[in-house]
Amino acid sequence: MPDRHRLSELYSSVRIFTLILIFTLSLSHRLIGQEVVAVRDHMPHHIISYGEIDYLEDKSNVLTLEDVLKPSIASKFKPNRNYTPKNYNLSSAYWYRFKIKHNSLSRKNWILEFFDQSIHNISLYVPDSLGKYSTFYFGTAYPFGERQYQHKNFTFDLNNDTDKELTYYVRLKSSQSVGAIIVLRDVHWFIKYALNEYLIFGLFYGMVIVFSLYNLLMFFAIKQRQYLYYVLYNLSIGLYEMSSDGIAFQYLWPNQPWWNEYGFGFALFFSSIFGLLFTLNFLYVKSKAPKLYRLIIGMIILRSLFFILCLFNKNLFSYKLIELVPLLLAWGTGIYIFRNRYRPARFFVMGYSFLLLGFVIKILLLLNIRWLPYGPFTYYSLSFCFVIEMILVSFAIGDSVRTLRRKKDKAQKRIIDQLQINEKLKDTLNRELSSLVDERTRELVDKASIIEKQNEEISMMNAMLEKDNQELHTNIEKVTRARVMSHEVDFAEFSKIYPDRETCFKYLSELKWSKGYACRKCSNEQYLTGYLPYSRRCTKCGYDESVIAYTLFQNSRIPINKAFYMLFLVYSTKGKISSHKLSELLLIRQSTCWSYNSKMQKVLEERKKELKNAGDGGWSKLVLESN
Repeated sequence: MPDRHRLSELYSSVRIFTLILIFTLSLSHRLIGQEVVAVRDHMPHHIISYGEIDYLEDKSNVLTLEDVLKPSIASKFKPNRNYTPKNYNLSSAYWYRFKIKHNSLSRKNWILEFFDQSIHNISLYVPDSLGKYSTFYFGTAYPFGERQYQHKNFTFDLNNDTDKELTYYVRLKSSQSVGAIIVLRDVHWFIKYALNEYLIFGLFYGMVIVFSLYNLLMFFAIKQRQYLYYVLYNLSIGLYEMSSDGIAFQYLWPNQPWWNEYGFGFALFFSSIFGLLFTLNFLYVKSKAPKLYRLIIGMIILRSLFFILCLFNKNLFSYKLIELVPLLLAWGTGIYIFRNRYRPARFFVMGYSFLLLGFVIKILLLLNIRWLPYGPFTYYSLSFCFVIEMILVSFAIGDSVRTLRRKKDKAQKRIIDQLQINEKLKDTLNRELSSLVDERTRELVDKASIIEKQNEEISMMNAMLEKDNQELHTNIEKVTRARVMSHEVDFAEFSKIYPDRETCFKYLSELKWSKGYACRKCSNEQYLTGYLPYSRRCTKCGYDESVIAYTLFQNSRIPINKAFYMLFLVYSTKGKISSHKLSELLLIRQSTCWSYNSKMQKVLEERKKELKNAGDGGWSKLVLESN
């Protein structure tokens, strides 16, 4: 019995010791179970992730470093289960704790780099070898020029002159979802990686500018709004990438940090709006899918209303997931139009498929999906996919232009075929009409011959009367012209021969080209009717010469028949008629009459010898310019 009693007591003691040991190990795991990041020269950079970093959510936003160092608060830190922790609750501040085992024998200079460029406010608490902390502030809330390194990422030089294991604290507060991606880097590695990264940025944004300029030139050449919308869409996506990468803060608004909370939101809004407008115009949605057209217009209105709400509550900008809805709508519209046999839509669908893939990867990164590998490709996936989308959509635009050209060629061919058919129909109708006219003519001739035989005497009398009328008309015209050409004729009588502009132009045409037509530009003798009455247009070079060109009446501002009469009066008076007299006869201002009178007298003086013994009709020799 005593042995059994001792055995029972021993068993109880072991049990109690085991419970104490388990509790102690559990407590020690919580206190010292965090993995330590060691400074090693053979590892030029290291991302602090998983169990290397603990986090604490401060929902009150009032905790200080002194509070966090207290055991009661320090015990509330939780080990990070994701690759990198995130601030899921935007209204809370987040504290992060990590340990670095320094190495004073390291031959390299080391820095801490915060890889997420959109963090609004970072407080870094750096310990020294005595355990005292210094505070440093970073983030998009501070002007860019205050950074230690003029780089898009937030960096801090580490003091590595000790071999101790030091615990660092970071307080992070941001109005949008960000990741606490903290990297320990060698400065030489940082410089190499930064140069390569900026080179890639230059290539990426250069491609955005090149594609935008190309489509802008297409807009100026073709005047189709779809190219302008695509230019604005590309620039909006480029601005969003610059805002996300911190490039915009570095180069566009380095002294306006408040704009960092709005820049990416504006860029996303404009990219959605211009992307939908481009979809409407490029795919001809209004005519090919009216219901989708109304749906897209409704989406544009709703997205605009949400953007207005974001202006009053900037935290709403962090709901980037909403951009998936316009993207899916544009992608689905492209699939629908492509299934309706619009071939350029295939490149559009392929391009937006890549863009959708990049967007999905970004969403998975925001949700901290464990199976998704973290690296440059996944981090810049949206940029890579956007480049592919730009190339494929450019192919779609080119294919659209080729499709329009083929349609134009087919339309022209149809027009030519129709013209040929119309020409054949016209010839057939002309032949039929000619046959009918000939038949009717024969009938009329037969009837006319009968009537002519019956009325032969009347016809002879009519012929005699007609002859007498013609002779009388000729005599009257001669008498009238002779009267007009006399010195005493007034404008009313002169107007009987040249009553209007048409008569004057006809006379000038007969006078000007009495010896035949020859183009003044290329000497071609073939012509067509010009644009103005009695003008002639060269069939070779297309030069159109008006009937008053190279005459005394060129650039005349008075009625042509009055100009004729003025020239006649000047000639008939041998230039002695005054401008006052001309003004009285023609009812034209004296200054105008003086100007034209001077011009005509000058020509009369220059051609005095040529007009000698020219008679009453010599005034017409003054009309044409001398060769």
